[in-house]
Amino acid sequence: MLLSVIVPCFNEEENVAAFYKELMKNRPFFEKEGLQTEILYINDGSADNTAAEVKRLHERDRFVHLVSFSRNFGKEAAIYAGLQKAKGDFVAIMDADLQDPPSLLPEMFSYLKQGYDSVATRRATRKGEPVIRSFFARLFYRIMNRISKTEIVDGARDYRLMTRQVVDSILKLCEYNRFTKGIYGWVGYETKWISYENVERANGKTKFNFWRLFLYSLDGIMAFSTVPLAISSVMGVLFCLAAFLAILALIIKNLLYHDPVAGWPSMVCIILLVSGVQLFSVGILGQYLAKTYLEVKRRPIYLIKEEL
Repeated sequence: MLLSVIVPCFNEEENVAAFYKELMKNRPFFEKEGLQTEILYINDGSADNTAAEVKRLHERDRFVHLVSFSRNFGKEAAIYAGLQKAKGDFVAIMDADLQDPPSLLPEMFSYLKQGYDSVATRRATRKGEPVIRSFFARLFYRIMNRISKTEIVDGARDYRLMTRQVVDSILKLCEYNRFTKGIYGWVGYETKWISYENVERANGKTKFNFWRLFLYSLDGIMAFSTVPLAISSVMGVLFCLAAFLAILALIIKNLLYHDPVAGWPSMVCIILLVSGVQLFSVGILGQYLAKTYLEVKRRPIYLIKEEL
């Protein structure tokens, strides 16, 4: 049997060899289970020596493979490329920075032997993460699970071990705007969740700042929910109703009390409020239209520059 380990990399030259060393600590377990292991480093347009470090490992171990993109296409594209290239009966997705402990693989594999189709990981706590970032992350998962039929577990990591059947099902979803955490939930299958304490990066700095995570969360909402479109429609109905009632109240007030309507400042505020709601609704519609535009162009999700 073959285990494929997919490792997306973007400027991870300091972690390539360290990850390999930690993963190979499980070699006795792999041999006991009759598993050969291939490691697929997906070089996502790194500007450092990530590719060179992988090539050095490839010279020592023929089961270490390299796939280099022509530029940075993003982690979602790297995961998809790895799933396409993986030949294993079982496939694992792990980060190169060692925040996904390779020591969990024996336990994860034991659950597959029990009959689970997939074993996923989540962080038990967000210790070490900035407070504001942690707050908005929890808020995102709470909102997402309310507005989407696809369940996304709070604190879910990309670290997973899957059977071939699950991988083949994921590959059938070839959409351009990918949100893998939602795709896992959408394809279903019986999944076992494992919690572990948050682990700091071995070397280097995270590539995901607050703004990139915010945009990523928008991708997830647009990909797995149409509730924002419904919200904009409901807001339009409510404001029309409020405007009708306000006009009716002004007419009655003028007829009964002969009180003329005055006050341009209040009128300006109302116009600005209504205009803001209109622009907000148009913006929501524009986001969905932009995603549709990217999908219909049918551009490739990634381009490969070099492959070993």
